[in-house]
Amino acid sequence: MITFVIGGNKSGKSDHAMRLLEAAPGPALFLATGKAKDLSFRRQIAAHRERRDPALPVVEVGWDLPRALLEAKKDYQTVLVDSLDFWLYVCGQECREQELTEALLEALSNCGDRRIILVSCEIGFTPLPASSEARAFLKKLGRLNQAMAALADEAFLVVAGLAMTLKKAEHGRIEAD
Repeated sequence: MITFVIGGNKSGKSDHAMRLLEAAPGPALFLATGKAKDLSFRRQIAAHRERRDPALPVVEVGWDLPRALLEAKKDYQTVLVDSLDFWLYVCGQECREQELTEALLEALSNCGDRRIILVSCEIGFTPLPASSEARAFLKKLGRLNQAMAALADEAFLVVAGLAMTLKKAEHGRIEAD
């Protein structure tokens, strides 16, 4: 089952995803895509670490998230990926967004009965950025988010710490609210 959690920056989406992970069955793994390149991001990552159970295994992945997901299915029942927006940014640094996005979709379709929780930023509510590079990234992230929402069995939008159900799996079938 794939769960997609989306929300704005500091919306509470990571906290919601962590609660889903804690309630999920079996051994769990946290795949972190963020790499601190400045002091404020280091602080943000440190705050996330402090809130997590120290027994939860954490693997930092770069652009090779698809491989990490396929490896994780060997030993873990539930995997949380936080977050796809930073992962896409890293893929852009490698100039491989299209190839790696296709590999991610393939990996997700081959995760079997595992529960995968994916977190991403919803950036569609922000003003249009002035730079062409930022606009290009927003378009790519919007397409990735749409693909994840379509693939997901359930989806949540988190706003002000409140999770709204966008899509839910119920008795083997999917329903959109």
